[in-house]
Amino acid sequence: MRLHDNQWVLSLEAAGLEMGDIDRAPHTNPKGNRENRRIMALNDAVLADNQATWSDPPSLAVKWAAKRIAERDRLIGEYPSDRKWGFKEPRTLLVLQGWLDAIPDAQIVGSFRHPVAAARSLQERNQFPLEKGMELWLHYNRLLLDVCEKQYVPLISFDSSADDYQEQLNGILDFIGISQSEDTNSFFEPDLRRNSISESVALSPEFQSTYDALRARVV
Repeated sequence: MRLHDNQWVLSLEAAGLEMGDIDRAPHTNPKGNRENRRIMALNDAVLADNQATWSDPPSLAVKWAAKRIAERDRLIGEYPSDRKWGFKEPRTLLVLQGWLDAIPDAQIVGSFRHPVAAARSLQERNQFPLEKGMELWLHYNRLLLDVCEKQYVPLISFDSSADDYQEQLNGILDFIGISQSEDTNSFFEPDLRRNSISESVALSPEFQSTYDALRARVV
């Protein structure tokens, strides 16, 4: 789900956050999507158990089967216990409570971009109608805002200028307690942005209010 960019994840990894067994192959992103395929597969399996997919999200609360909980715990056990670790996987928003049951003190950070830019990206990659991409953006980001209402979640905006983006990234590093380094800045490349949209593009009220709420929570 290309609702979250990867460059801030690359920077967190460069700063020392342990990301585990992640995909570094240049698929649709020249630097890889930086996602743990086993976590992605687990989230997909949980969604399938609930008659849903990432592109057809569940309308009811998600239930985790015992075998999915066991696999979750195995995956968590593979990460180091002596240093900070994390993962990036947008489907997690759809099944989040199951992860929080195991990691109640997890520090959550998030990224967002303009709804039209996200929808166009899905249109190019998945051949989704623009309207479907927009609705998916709205669904996922409303879930993100729900999480923000329950706990502090610093957000980073992929629509920001390079300088503002770096400042937001530094704020996230401070939040999770990772020291900044020269390597932190080495992965951000504005030229890798696709489907950039001016914030002056007119949006319907429900999209504009959601986008404004996200921007108000930028770190």
